[in-house]
Amino acid sequence: MFPLLLLIFTLFPSSPGAQIPNQDQTKEIPIATNGQLFPWDRMRLPKIISPLHYDLSLHPNLTTLDFTGVVRIDLDVHEDTSVVILHAKKMHISGALLLAPEGVRPLQVLEYPRFHQLALMSDLVLTKGRKYEVQLEFAANLSDSYHGFYKGSYRTSSGEVRVLASTQFEATFARGAFPCFDEPAFKANFTIRIIREPRHIAISNMPKVKTVELPGDLLQDHFDTTVKMSTYLVAYIVSDFLSVSKTTQHGVKISIYAVPDKINQTAFALDAAVKLLDFYDDYFDIPYPLPKQDLAAIPDFQSGAMENWGLTTYRETGLLFDPDKSSASDKLGITKVIAHELAHQWFGNLVTMEWWNDLWLNEGFAKFMEFVSLDITYPELQVDDFFLGKCFEAMEVDSLSSSHPVSTPVENPTQIQEMFDDVSYDKGACILNMLRDFLTPEAFEIGIIRYLKRFSYQNTVNSHLWESLTNICSTDDLDEGRMKHTEFCSKRKLNSGSSKWYSGDELDVKAIMDTWTLQEGFPLVTVEVKGREVRLSQERFLRTDNPSLTEGFLWQIPLTYMTSASSSVHRFLLKTKSDVLYLPEEVDWVKFNVNMSGYYMVHYGAEGWNSIISLLHHNHTALSGNDRASLIHNVFQLVSVEKVRLDTALELSLYLSKETAIMAVWQGFGELVPLYKLMEKRDMAELENQMKSFIVDLFRGLIDQQEWSDSGSVSQRVLRSYLLLFACVRNYSPCVTRATQLFNQWRDSDGTMSLPVDITMAVFVVGARTRDGWDFMYEKYRTSLQMSVKSRMKSAMAVTTMKDKLQWMMEQSLNGEVMKTQDLPDVIVSVARNPHGFKLAWDFFRAHWHTLIQKFDLGSSTLSYLVGGVTNQYSTREKLHEIRSFFDSLTEETGSKMRCIQQSYETIEDNIRWMDRNLPLLQAWLNKHGFSQVRGFSSN
Repeated sequence: MFPLLLLIFTLFPSSPGAQIPNQDQTKEIPIATNGQLFPWDRMRLPKIISPLHYDLSLHPNLTTLDFTGVVRIDLDVHEDTSVVILHAKKMHISGALLLAPEGVRPLQVLEYPRFHQLALMSDLVLTKGRKYEVQLEFAANLSDSYHGFYKGSYRTSSGEVRVLASTQFEATFARGAFPCFDEPAFKANFTIRIIREPRHIAISNMPKVKTVELPGDLLQDHFDTTVKMSTYLVAYIVSDFLSVSKTTQHGVKISIYAVPDKINQTAFALDAAVKLLDFYDDYFDIPYPLPKQDLAAIPDFQSGAMENWGLTTYRETGLLFDPDKSSASDKLGITKVIAHELAHQWFGNLVTMEWWNDLWLNEGFAKFMEFVSLDITYPELQVDDFFLGKCFEAMEVDSLSSSHPVSTPVENPTQIQEMFDDVSYDKGACILNMLRDFLTPEAFEIGIIRYLKRFSYQNTVNSHLWESLTNICSTDDLDEGRMKHTEFCSKRKLNSGSSKWYSGDELDVKAIMDTWTLQEGFPLVTVEVKGREVRLSQERFLRTDNPSLTEGFLWQIPLTYMTSASSSVHRFLLKTKSDVLYLPEEVDWVKFNVNMSGYYMVHYGAEGWNSIISLLHHNHTALSGNDRASLIHNVFQLVSVEKVRLDTALELSLYLSKETAIMAVWQGFGELVPLYKLMEKRDMAELENQMKSFIVDLFRGLIDQQEWSDSGSVSQRVLRSYLLLFACVRNYSPCVTRATQLFNQWRDSDGTMSLPVDITMAVFVVGARTRDGWDFMYEKYRTSLQMSVKSRMKSAMAVTTMKDKLQWMMEQSLNGEVMKTQDLPDVIVSVARNPHGFKLAWDFFRAHWHTLIQKFDLGSSTLSYLVGGVTNQYSTREKLHEIRSFFDSLTEETGSKMRCIQQSYETIEDNIRWMDRNLPLLQAWLNKHGFSQVRGFSSN
């Protein structure tokens, strides 16, 4: 909060509805750009006026790269006032008028750039309950970043560069495109008109209703009025895109827009969007409210995609699919991102969080619904195999003291941007999955439908969701038109004992879920079995050397478990610090958190881990693949907090030589590979190569089984791509020999030979090791129109040992002509993870920091990814000091207060502690098991 020193009672009278700043919290007097006192000193807008409707006319010029516009805003006045506070950023306001019942009056405009605010000063008091309009004329440059109303470009197959303009307004960038009340709770209707040249088209949230010819060979497209929505969901694009269309079973027109040369790569996305919008229409029992849904592939786009209502926007790699050249993981990724953005049309667009502190109500739900929807509509994609990875990713950041609650106070744009992280998305999805398992999928579905219906076109907070999921069968709230609801509640009445956890009267969803959303972190449950007695205790899992930071945390944990005596899932709600439960009989082993449906880790005390290790070594299929993956994850994470010895975790990992399930294999790599990645940035080649030898030997059987083809299920194909890539990067000679042979054949055909898609990364990585091979691949990258192929080539080129090529890639990506600047973060991080390039990446990162924060926004997930990717594999105090020195040299305006910087410090400190404690143990264990140079492996 930034309260005002001087209360201006005439402008904001002291009344129950007015927001009066608190004098005790004063920081500085807000002064407008003209030297006058600005009449508001808070980051958040006052609530005494709200917008009802925007009439927005825009004229972007794609030659001069600027735009002009006029906006008329209908206002609803809740308290008498003579000032209107709204947002505008880097915008020239040339005229401001008040359209009042008494006539048209000029408005004085004051600007306060620090908070991106305008004050429209009226000599007429705007009276409570009356309606007014303000009209503003404005002009600005098209942004050269990836937000607001920004310019983009692409190169045609003939080499011509073409320009377009598109929007990205979430979270706080609509104010850079037109003056507005740029907060999610200020919902309004929007009527948009766009002037363009005949060679372009314009699209927006709603269908075009007419086009009017204007002087100067210009056209103006008029779009239908939107439903009531937040400013961050407004969108428009001026381009030369082409489109393909289909209609859903519910009568909604779906169109995919792309640059002309790539319109032939849109068929898969079109079919997926039709199928998924129909699914959500039925699942949520609420008709999609717009007549159309466009999906546009934008050549320059920072994030993965954006859910603008009726006009969702995507990276080209997130929407374009070539059945002959795109991989199984491409298909999985594209389908997931479409499922995510279309879920937002209900979660986020129809029902929107009140403020950005509850962003997870949008993003956690959309991430969760990706998996719910695809499990039903695309069962062949086997998305359940990949959900667990989201929870592991969330736990990585949530185990640091710099983590934040799912719902956490935020105020300024940088803090808001920082909410778009793994906690809001992945932890949000994981705790919703836990709640669904807790309530039953049927009860959960009924509850979220109730939530959407109750709060359509409104804004919500956490408690609204919990209320909707409580007492779903109350007689005064049955939706008689909802057959599933009625059937479910009738069955529960017939069988009152069917509830798995609780008696319905005792369930307090809010009390349970507040422990998961209002405090950061997650619990570690310690299990000790003595005979039939199972002792349980909980504490916060935290990677720190300060035990006091784990105190004061308590969760209500929906525990699940199974035993050697029963494959049934047993349930227990742990509400206290410790508790005891009793088994019907003594057992050989017990496994808690079945399928890891709960967002918590488990430590097996006493002989518990030995029992688990024995089970995995002798009969690992007694547990599901997800259970095995969670055990691998938990045991290695427990090493970092000194609950388990490293040699215990490594003994458990030996069972992986028999493993084939994708999540368990993936998690094995996920825990073991980072250990040698730490060593690559230190001078310890012998131990590093022993570790690499161990991992290759552990998975050798599975690697040797892989066919160099595109056969098998999606999970098998994704796993094959990873295994062959790993084997070739690690110089496993059978892999390198085959990949070299295939690359040479591909090059001899001038790149026309059709390689199996799933093995191309392995082939490209080996081919890019020679200067000739790298140069050939770059030439193919430069001319390719297949986004997925370009992406794989770019990744392979960044694995080379040639430092001059690595440096050149970063510089080219910054330049943006051939390698897009949107891909610069990926290139820098790839170089940082390359043992031959990490020093180059760190130097480049520091030298271009100020350019990076201008292009990618303070607080953005892109910057967080960059900071972590460049720093998180260091493990020496000297490097920590160097990294601290750099970030300490920054100001708040250049990013010094970003959460990701603190996270990087904590991660390096954790790496240092791990290496100090465990290197001797690791060396001894590897020596004991005879790992040095394994057959077929070279350390070069």
